[in-house]
Amino acid sequence: MKRTGGWPAALPWTWCATRLALLLLVFRVVSLPGADVTTDVSVIYQGWSEVLRQGSFPLNDVTWQYPPAAALAILSPALLPFLGYAPAFFVLTCLADLAVSGLLAYAGRRPGRSSRGAWIWVAGLPLLGPTAYARYDLMVTAVAVAALLAGTRQPRVLGALAAFGALLKVWPVLLLVGATRLRAWLSAAVTAGGGAALFAVTMPGAFAFLAFQRDRGTEVESLGGLVLHVARRFGWPGEVVLNYGSVEFLGPYAGLIGKAAVALSAGALCWLLLWRLRAVRFEPHTLADAAFTAVLLLTVTSRVLSPQYLVWLIGLAAVCGCFPASRTGRPAALVLAAALVTLLEFPVGFVHVIQSDAYGVALLLLRNALLVTAALSAARTLWRSTVPAGAAPVPVSPADPARSRATGR
Repeated sequence: MKRTGGWPAALPWTWCATRLALLLLVFRVVSLPGADVTTDVSVIYQGWSEVLRQGSFPLNDVTWQYPPAAALAILSPALLPFLGYAPAFFVLTCLADLAVSGLLAYAGRRPGRSSRGAWIWVAGLPLLGPTAYARYDLMVTAVAVAALLAGTRQPRVLGALAAFGALLKVWPVLLLVGATRLRAWLSAAVTAGGGAALFAVTMPGAFAFLAFQRDRGTEVESLGGLVLHVARRFGWPGEVVLNYGSVEFLGPYAGLIGKAAVALSAGALCWLLLWRLRAVRFEPHTLADAAFTAVLLLTVTSRVLSPQYLVWLIGLAAVCGCFPASRTGRPAALVLAAALVTLLEFPVGFVHVIQSDAYGVALLLLRNALLVTAALSAARTLWRSTVPAGAAPVPVSPADPARSRATGR
């Protein structure tokens, strides 16, 4: 393949073609079958922005389930006052996508790096269809990608960006799982503490989202939801309703399934802690591999597994792909396959999912099986590449330079 300036010449052309397709979809010039995914922006986000402009969070809206810095993303269309709210949001999301692509392409041109990461992002994101541009998750992913790419050399930047990302949507805190330098953790603590205090003082209800998140149920696309889909086909009397901002199951045993999901997530966190205690080999790619694995594990075990969550996973897989020594190729490929199935499930086939018919259940079974397999594969790879066989647990000292040569000097 011909290369221009150190990267494949086809990469920018592929980006332009696929992003034009995404813009045509979100601007409704071309439509896919199924639900209109853009209403979250034009109705929900825009409604929140009107409340936020008054200096308060949406305290009476249980669908507001995001940390306080999410207000910045929701208010961001004001940066383009010459456009309407939804068009401005889509343009800004496209610009965030361009920033991610540029960061990955630049990282791939550095000595000892690979353009594979940029290709994973450029080719993988469009597999989700219009959902990729119709949620603010891409903006959060841009922060996470920047954090991981900076983290191998600038631990303070890693910590600050991870904390800022967590104030946007919580999950970027998992970027620190593989960080071994104390400076990264201190930077994260200062950024998170300062940001949280600022929002708490200046805007009422900054942390009301915690109660709303606590009360969420079992979403229809989650692993637990799949269990209830099957039970529904055998006569389970529950129902599918719009609840706490997502389509959830309500009925007998639904609460128990939700608690089981929380237990699985707790188990995943315990495994990550065990890994951290036993890991002794940290290479340049370990920081990204650990973040990818952690987010995969917590995503598949969550009570909610929304389509936009795949944006996070594609972004993290792309960062891993920038490192030729990373062994996450298989789980990354499984995530991309899951993204394509997700498009078929939502928005194209979502009516079948809601009805729990054979087609809808089959799509969910395939998508979730791909993600579970990816999570287990990534966890197995991370363990084998960092934990010597038969090694005893060894506490990780964040200040130990001999064991942190990959995650920041």
